[in-house]
Amino acid sequence: MPIHSLYPPLPPVPDANVVHTMFGRPDQAEWPDYTIHVEEKTGRKRTYKHFLKQVELGATALGAKLSHGGLGLNGDGDEMIGLMGDNSLEYIDIILSLLMVTTPFALISAYSTRFELVHALKVTKVTRVFVDAKLLDNVLAAIEDPDVHITPDKIYILSGQPVNGRKSFGQIVDLVMRNKVPLEPVRPAKKDTLAYLLMSSGTSGLPKAVMITHGNDTFSHYQLTVINQLAVPFLGPRATMQIIVGVLPMFHTYGLHAYVLRATLAPATYVILEKWNTVQYLKTITKYRATTLTLIPSAIHQLVNHPDIKTTDLSSVNIIISGAAYLPPELAAQMKSFLNEKSVVEQMYGLSESTLVPFTRPTEGMLNMPANTTGILVPGLTARIVREDGTDAATGEAGELWLRGDNIVRGYWNNSQANANTFVDGWLRTGDRFSADAKGYFFFADRAKDTLKVSGTQVSPMEIEDVLFAHPEKLISDVSVAGVSGGRTDDEKVPRAWIVLSSSGQKKGPAAVITALEQWHRESLSKYKWLRGGIEVVKEIPKTPTGKIMRRVLQEEYERRAKKSWAKL
Repeated sequence: MPIHSLYPPLPPVPDANVVHTMFGRPDQAEWPDYTIHVEEKTGRKRTYKHFLKQVELGATALGAKLSHGGLGLNGDGDEMIGLMGDNSLEYIDIILSLLMVTTPFALISAYSTRFELVHALKVTKVTRVFVDAKLLDNVLAAIEDPDVHITPDKIYILSGQPVNGRKSFGQIVDLVMRNKVPLEPVRPAKKDTLAYLLMSSGTSGLPKAVMITHGNDTFSHYQLTVINQLAVPFLGPRATMQIIVGVLPMFHTYGLHAYVLRATLAPATYVILEKWNTVQYLKTITKYRATTLTLIPSAIHQLVNHPDIKTTDLSSVNIIISGAAYLPPELAAQMKSFLNEKSVVEQMYGLSESTLVPFTRPTEGMLNMPANTTGILVPGLTARIVREDGTDAATGEAGELWLRGDNIVRGYWNNSQANANTFVDGWLRTGDRFSADAKGYFFFADRAKDTLKVSGTQVSPMEIEDVLFAHPEKLISDVSVAGVSGGRTDDEKVPRAWIVLSSSGQKKGPAAVITALEQWHRESLSKYKWLRGGIEVVKEIPKTPTGKIMRRVLQEEYERRAKKSWAKL
């Protein structure tokens, strides 16, 4: 039977542009003009009012008429803007500016190879791209693909040194300022107005584009507001203004919400780091007396195993929030040992298809929850735990987690088959297994879907399989990719491939094929997708009578051999 949130119902959620929940609220009139952003790489700082002004100017640069020096984006549905860059003030500004002028955008990984970028551009059908200067060559190479319909004049610089003859976001903003163009107002939006696309592997296959609407984000903001209002009496030191280190990539839903979309719900200072570097991260905590750290398990693993952590002053940190993948209790305890006694390390379960998180762990003191629980449903969300036969699981029984609520997305962009597999009668099938007790507390069981989590990022086995199949010499006739032991944590798996040689592969020989495929896939895929578990030649891939690959058979055989090998050492 459906399980409902323990939180009170949400107040009426307006049918409006999500920007209205971020700026111009009555409570913000009482705020001091505090420092909201510090960009560590450049040293740039800005106050809340300066930030708001920059977003308004950015929206004007994008939305003003061409004759006034703007780009003339009118939000009529003909444009899809691709964004590709590392964390920066410009990245924050352009996201909010595009939301203001109701022009949808696609967030594309800054780590994309040409192969991955071509796929992302084809799937999202972007019409223009704003890209960091250092990543420009990658985009110019990708648009040479005949299936990517973007001309070079539709590519702009987002952040970094200007490139001769190519407009940058900053230059367009400066132009409308010089021309004294009237500021563009926040344009109206409905609950189902598309806001942006996030690239996600979903449950299988190549990355899909998740559609997030203005209504999804607005509803998500209201959920957090209700949670925070009830938590205020229990916050203690966290009730004061927080200093947050922003290092997670903003093209990922976690970083996007943590540092951009939820950054104005309460006064806080965000120290923006371009990308992850363990030494720099530890220095930044001390330099700015950071209070809040948003991390993923693999980053925590790097921190606790780095020698500098023993000499780093972490006394200012009062909370660490880990997300994007399962955080083993042992690793959480190890991280906690470096913090002050009252600090907490919390785990968050989230997925792009639910906008951000379906569960929350109420602040300590609100509920007497078991340490191993994932949490309770956020306000306004309903869940089911479903057996393989489609019936509801009993209390305490594990099954697939299904979710329903206005923070559940509309589906995948132009992918009817994936939508049919993932969204059923208004419910999102998460592909993850949970159980729930009689109190409404949820407990993670395991990941039912084939998708792996490597360094907090989804990795699709099918995407890697497709790359191996695409080798120009056609070296394999069949392949299966699955996760095996070898990650940074006991829980994390790394990709391993089992291949069946084709006739050309047999002529080349097993050793030469493995060498060729190692080089090929590393050139085609981002590093976190590399086959760190290795490549193995097999006679056949085990399958069910219906043709479904039996990955577990391959995994168990590998683990058995690996365990036996370790025992001999």
